[in-house]
Amino acid sequence: MTALLFKVLKPGLQTSVQDLGRTGYQQFGMSPSGAMDTYSMQMANLLTGNPLGEAVLEAVMIGPSLEVLTNVSIAICGGNLEPKVNGQEVSMWKSFILKEGDILSFGKVKSGGRAYISFAGGIDVPLLLGSKSTFLNGSLGGLNGRALEAGDIVHGKPYVCKNRFLHRSFIPEYKMKLTIRVILGPHYEKFTQSAIDLFLASEYKVSSKSNRMGYRLEGPKLEHKGGSDIISDAIPPGGIQVPASGEPIILLAERQTTGGYPRIGTVISVDLPALAQAMPGTVIEFKEVSIEEAQLLYLRRKKVFKNLSKIAGCKS
Repeated sequence: MTALLFKVLKPGLQTSVQDLGRTGYQQFGMSPSGAMDTYSMQMANLLTGNPLGEAVLEAVMIGPSLEVLTNVSIAICGGNLEPKVNGQEVSMWKSFILKEGDILSFGKVKSGGRAYISFAGGIDVPLLLGSKSTFLNGSLGGLNGRALEAGDIVHGKPYVCKNRFLHRSFIPEYKMKLTIRVILGPHYEKFTQSAIDLFLASEYKVSSKSNRMGYRLEGPKLEHKGGSDIISDAIPPGGIQVPASGEPIILLAERQTTGGYPRIGTVISVDLPALAQAMPGTVIEFKEVSIEEAQLLYLRRKKVFKNLSKIAGCKS
């Protein structure tokens, strides 16, 4: 039985319902979508006692203003958009109780750029192909296939749970300069050796022309060998395409399913959350790692959530 969860007073810049995305449908042309920063999303759910993959709100840079319509525990993780309850700033990376009539709002961006709001009991929107995520470019999923709008009423199965917090070692710092680890390839033959060397030795800036589909990077142009076109190929999360312009594009949650430009590398999965918090102007440098190292880092991250979920009594 669902209940009224909150009313949207102000929607913010782009606040949408997201979970871990749709898997298994890329072959049919369906973008996975889902949370850009899956680490913060899952930590927020862990703090409220939800399954790790439950849907949350993803708020970008300018957060929403919400009137809470029932008592419920929430947690806010990710970028610090200065969350407030009834005008008083509240802590992040911990759960706390909101009471009926409370107003959750946000102020200025202090660090990062994407905040994740988890409500104990989850957000009640229809499942579409196994996911509640909003595919904004495709106008489907989430709440009517779009970002939140003023006046929206959102339902859930709210409950109040014991307040929880995270040890500071689990809370990331968001900086304006990042080292992002990549696995090189798969299209080595489409780049000169000098281009690959330049890619690993240079600094790039996240362009203002970036969104959930991908981050355009500004910096040294990379030289192709034998043209910039390939037979369309499936694109993994974090795939780094280099179009004819020579400027890399990192493809993210709402990426197209295939692409006809060569990929010089792929961002490893454990670095995608940090990348998701990078706002325009953030400086990025790339570091090559092996597939084996990337797999080891992934397994360590999985173990963190598994162990914390056991302690918190959450479902993985």
